[in-house]
Amino acid sequence: MSLAARHLEESGVATVVMGCAKDIVKYCGVPRFLFSDFPLGNAAGRPRDPQSQAFTLELALRLLESAPAARTTVQSPLRWSEDPSWKLDYSNIERLSPEEILRLRQEFDRQKEIAKEIRDQPAVAQSK
Repeated sequence: MSLAARHLEESGVATVVMGCAKDIVKYCGVPRFLFSDFPLGNAAGRPRDPQSQAFTLELALRLLESAPAARTTVQSPLRWSEDPSWKLDYSNIERLSPEEILRLRQEFDRQKEIAKEIRDQPAVAQSK
């Protein structure tokens, strides 16, 4: 994403990258970066939270409009949790019991099967 943003900028298209991996995105040198201190995959706001998503979009648009210089980074004031320990626990397999790992694996496999069924449906059925 970062490299695509740089390419678009070189072609005259202004971009804002919204992300949660500050070190990686900044290293790539994107022109404008909205950093959210959230778990990876949640750069657009909290899941099922339209208010945080709308706020994040507004921040990104303001950044696009008013970045004072190249490689401008703005950090969202939103917090995933007031307790920073989520950073230790989020997706940390070493902190999960074997039972929880099994449960998560089963849920992941179930979601893959659902996605495969949807993918394999004829295009006509998907458009209804």
